[in-house]
Amino acid sequence: MNFTIPLIQIGEGEKQLVGGKAYALAVLTKKEMNVPAAIAVTTDAYDAYVAQTGLRTKIMMELNRKTYDDIRWEELWDTSLRIRNMFLNTPLPKELKDTIEESVEAYFTGKSVVVRSSAPGEDTSETSFAGLHASYVNVSGTDSILQHMKLVWASLWSDASLLYRTELGLDESRSSMAVVVQEIISGDVSGIGFGQNPNDPAQCVIEAVYGLNQGLVDGTLEPDRWILDRAKGDIISHTPAVRSHRLEISEAGTLLASLPLQLQSRPPLTQERIQNVYGLVMKAEDIFGLPQDVEWTMKDGIIHVLQSRPITTLAGEKKDDKRGWYLSLKRSFENLKTMRQRIEDELIPALKKETEGLSKTDLSLLSDKEIEDEVARRREIFEKWKKIYWDYFIPFAHGMRLFGTVYNDTVHPEDPYEFLSLLSTGDMVSLQRNDILQAMASHVRGNDSLMHDLKEGNFSNPSFRSMLEQFISSHGDLLCRSRHCAEETPSIVHMVLEMASMSVKAISRKEELHEREEIFLAQFQGQKKEDAKAMLDIGRASYSMRDNDNIYMGRLKARVLEAEEEVSRRSGTAERGPASARRFDSLSIGADRSQSPALSDDADPGFGLQARQITGQPAGPGIATGTARVIRAAADLMHFRKGEVLVCDSIDPNMTFVVPLASAVVERRGGMLIHGAIIAREYGLPCVTGISGAAEVIHTGDRVTVDGYLGIVIIENVTNAIREC
Repeated sequence: MNFTIPLIQIGEGEKQLVGGKAYALAVLTKKEMNVPAAIAVTTDAYDAYVAQTGLRTKIMMELNRKTYDDIRWEELWDTSLRIRNMFLNTPLPKELKDTIEESVEAYFTGKSVVVRSSAPGEDTSETSFAGLHASYVNVSGTDSILQHMKLVWASLWSDASLLYRTELGLDESRSSMAVVVQEIISGDVSGIGFGQNPNDPAQCVIEAVYGLNQGLVDGTLEPDRWILDRAKGDIISHTPAVRSHRLEISEAGTLLASLPLQLQSRPPLTQERIQNVYGLVMKAEDIFGLPQDVEWTMKDGIIHVLQSRPITTLAGEKKDDKRGWYLSLKRSFENLKTMRQRIEDELIPALKKETEGLSKTDLSLLSDKEIEDEVARRREIFEKWKKIYWDYFIPFAHGMRLFGTVYNDTVHPEDPYEFLSLLSTGDMVSLQRNDILQAMASHVRGNDSLMHDLKEGNFSNPSFRSMLEQFISSHGDLLCRSRHCAEETPSIVHMVLEMASMSVKAISRKEELHEREEIFLAQFQGQKKEDAKAMLDIGRASYSMRDNDNIYMGRLKARVLEAEEEVSRRSGTAERGPASARRFDSLSIGADRSQSPALSDDADPGFGLQARQITGQPAGPGIATGTARVIRAAADLMHFRKGEVLVCDSIDPNMTFVVPLASAVVERRGGMLIHGAIIAREYGLPCVTGISGAAEVIHTGDRVTVDGYLGIVIIENVTNAIREC
């Protein structure tokens, strides 16, 4: 087997062996174009690694937990994270390691490199995985190069890559990955040349930035853009960028540095060098016979070709290429910092202010016409904030995943979700609400007289009444989340009494959190350590916001329903209690967007009612056995009893007050970072998510065992009891 091949030795029939990227560089090298020294680590090496270590079987087991028609985005993120952790913690077999080490040391001793993906079929005239597989800049030392090579291999199974391969109908069991290890050129100017403008076939496009090309590729830096006449190379237009920074090589890898003042007003390319890039792009097209997307860098006036691939948007467009949408699921650290500032300083305060403003309107004083207008206005406000929720709050959740990737890459924990223990700081609104309920329960616990009065519906005890009113003022009622729900306070009292009847579970992880934080930060030195602290801070903000944003949106929904209920009251169709709670559920904000390709949130009808063991995603470690309580509407939560297993479609953050009573959580929606899973881990409960048809397979009253380590739920006895709704 050929585990490594230098570019100059790659033959014409070896494209599948070295991948599209390496093969294109080999062709350009043989055509005497200026390509930095590189070797290809072949697909033979990848195949030997996953076969000899047993990883191929483990990967297929992870991918076959559910069919793609049944899986959600967050489940794919989780799956790819688990697979990535396998690569991190699985050593290279000795023979394979020795062979690759020998080639790396022969070509790159004392040099820094870029480690890039080169999957077969990655860069063809019909498909392009550009940006979906990993690429690492400024890697040095044999051990580090080999470790990053494994991370490139792992990126074959990233969520975005899995989605794209599914879109193309590629066979995952035959997927493989080659890697390019290429000497890095610390360019003064870098960019991309498009041999044909997708929007106008008579034009070509050149983009350029100061510094390394990675800043342009990952969207950190805005490029200067030139449109050229494709036939003659004449400049048609120039769109200048706001030039303030450049990406440079540093001891920590790369650094976003301020651009010297003398360069900020100067385009990165002169007219002469624009023509040089144009000539390079046209020559690449002559070589390959198709317009090319060429990545280049320029050092001391010499252009180096980093990669060249066909422009896929010109090649027939047989399929809708959603690569841009997939890539938008990921956000860079810099983008997350900017997003966080806007969310915390602008959007959340504005959402709170608008919600509070609506609560001050006395709806009973409005005329019939005015109340109808008010309903329409509030609906419009809600839709506005729902769009902001999708544009800002949902993408900001990537901060957790970004931190998780960094943590796993440095600490190499056995549990790929260990990083979550560092993100919990107890500042989620739903946890604060639960703490108040627990305080009320503690006030009742042991006070037989007060407990008797509350059970009899007597809420006149001054101290308890004060706590109750404070709770409603701060958080609203448990079901309708409105400050005008005092007539529904028995639901709060019921929950407090249920909490008071159980022993207090003291869960404190401060020492564990501090210890793991120290272990994580000890992996870094200097500026890298400061960056790691900032990454952890972003992760924690993202973790809290993943829960808090839904609480804030829930309060806004309550304002909408207040107006709708006023209309119903006047028409004589007003609903109270459980009915109004169901109406609250009808305003959805968290459902998957309609453009989600090839994935479904529908329950799987294939599970029979006689199922005894069902499999989902492990989302909270631990094993627990208890009686199932199936929740189909918010009002069902009022039937919940201590020690039961919470089984539901999805547990909204507004409903998490019931979790402290549960012994385990089972959800149809999948993902480690959905709200129910987050709260389950906060309370140390076993949790399994992503079980299609969970509420159909499991009945209220069934005795079930939840294994949060393996993602399995065992139904020990199936009851024919009528389901409580």
